[in-house]
Amino acid sequence: MVEATLVYELCRWRNRTGEVIPESVLTKAPSAELRPDQRDDQSLPPYEVLDPVIAGYVDGDRSVDDLVAAGVDPAVVERIVRLIDVAEFKRRQSPLGVRISEKAFGRDRRVPITNRYRPHVGDRDASLRGPDDR
Repeated sequence: MVEATLVYELCRWRNRTGEVIPESVLTKAPSAELRPDQRDDQSLPPYEVLDPVIAGYVDGDRSVDDLVAAGVDPAVVERIVRLIDVAEFKRRQSPLGVRISEKAFGRDRRVPITNRYRPHVGDRDASLRGPDDR
């Protein structure tokens, strides 16, 4: 699992032996904080929808078609998969981190970052593509 909810569970587990992670961090609305006062729920689906898509795509190597067949809205799957793929270059710039799931970005899951590689684009309706998926 790579889901945000797992990270929160790990933080709470760690705090059982003494607070290391302030409670205010765990109770505030999740945010990548790319803009002032931005919250994840303003630009992403709820974690109940998001987490299974991320887990299926990243940990489970499931395709867009597999995730859609599992009952997830095609537009949501396409968008989340696109966000994961276009952020690959960012993961290559960061230092190694602790692995908390079956797969680690980088070592266990590598996708090309050149030529706008998008293996899922073209598999589905063109209307679901984003502006970067031409």
